[in-house]
Amino acid sequence: MNKGFHIQDIILFPLSLLFGIIVWMRNRLFDLNFLRSKEFEIPVISVGNISVGGTGKTPHVEYIIRLLKDESRLAMLSRGYKRKTTGYVLADTNSTSDDIGDEPRQVKQKFPYISVAVDGNRVRGITKLLETEKGLEAIILDDAFQHRYVTAGMSVLLVDYSYPLKNDFYLPYGRLREPASERARADVIIVTKCPARIKPIDRRLMEKDLIMFAYQKIFFTTFLYGEPIPVFENFAIETSLEKIKNINPSVMLLTGIANPVPLKKFVNSFSSNIEELIYPDHYTYNASDLHELIVKFTSISQKEKIVITTEKDAMRLQHFSDLDEEIKAAIYYIPVHIEFLENESKDFNHIITSYVRNNKPDNILHRPKDKKQA
Repeated sequence: MNKGFHIQDIILFPLSLLFGIIVWMRNRLFDLNFLRSKEFEIPVISVGNISVGGTGKTPHVEYIIRLLKDESRLAMLSRGYKRKTTGYVLADTNSTSDDIGDEPRQVKQKFPYISVAVDGNRVRGITKLLETEKGLEAIILDDAFQHRYVTAGMSVLLVDYSYPLKNDFYLPYGRLREPASERARADVIIVTKCPARIKPIDRRLMEKDLIMFAYQKIFFTTFLYGEPIPVFENFAIETSLEKIKNINPSVMLLTGIANPVPLKKFVNSFSSNIEELIYPDHYTYNASDLHELIVKFTSISQKEKIVITTEKDAMRLQHFSDLDEEIKAAIYYIPVHIEFLENESKDFNHIITSYVRNNKPDNILHRPKDKKQA
C-alpha cells in the first residue's frame, strides 16, 4: 500500500501477515474440500467484495433485483450486519434496522413484494427460505464473497475504482479481507464508483490487473444520485434538486457510511455552505447524536437550510419518531443508483438473466450435485 510510515504499523503489519496466512489456509481447505460447501438447486447470485469499506453493494443488489423482479420470484439473504437479533429472521415491512440491519430494511422497504431474510449462516438461511417461501426462483446473497459454505452459481465481485487491489494489503494494515488473487472465484467483476468518463488507458490497465481467466467478465459502473426524498415523509415537503439549487441552502451533511466523499462532492453541486457530522460506517445513532444534530442545525444562521443524509442512514434515523417537527421537515436523503459505462448494461443484464432463466428449478437439465455438504 502507498501510505506513510506510522508507529502503529509496527504492530499492524505483522498482524496483517498473520491474518493473511489464516485466510489463505481457510481458502485452501475449501479448495481441497476439507471444508465443505453446499450447492442448491436454485439460482444463487452472490454479490460481495474482497475489501472492507463501501463498494456500493446495495445499489448493485437493487439493480439486479430490478432486472429480475418481473420474471422471477426473488429472495435476498443477508447476514444483517449490526442487527440486534440472532439466527434466521424473515423480514416484513414493519421490520426495523435493529431486527434485520440497515441494508435489508432498505431493500424490503423498496421492494416489499420480494422475500428478504437475514442469517449469519447462509446455508441455514437459504434452506429456511426454500422451506417457507414456496415457489422461489432465485436468491441473491448480499455480501457473501467470503461465505464459502454456499456455492453460488453466479459470483459478482465489486472493486472500488479508488482502491486498486494490487496496491492494497490484508487487514488491519490494509483493507483486504483475503488475497487479491481470490478474485479468480468471481464470474463477474464490477469496478464501482468510476468517474463518468473513465480514460480508456485506465480501463485497460484495470482490466489487465483484475481479470485472471478468460471466462471472467469485467464491467465498470458509476454512481447516479437521485432526487431528494424526505426521511420523514409526513413532515417534509417534497422538493427537487432544481429547487434546492435555486435557493443555495446551507446543508448539514449527516453520514454514517464508509466513504462520504462522493456524496459531499454531489452536495457541493447545489450548496456552497456545508457543515458535516460524519460517523463511522453502520453507525448506530443515539439520542446524544441527534441532540448534536439539532444544536448544530439550529445554530446555522441562514434561513434556507436542510439536512442531507444517505438512504442507509435514513433507515436508522426513522426510529427517532419523537424528533422535533422542524428537524423532521428538514431531513432528506439522496438515493443512489448505478449506471454501467460504455453502454454495457445490456451485456451484464444478459449474463444475469440467462443464468437465472437456464437454472430455475423447473428448468434444470443437469441438477447440481451437492459436491460438498454444509
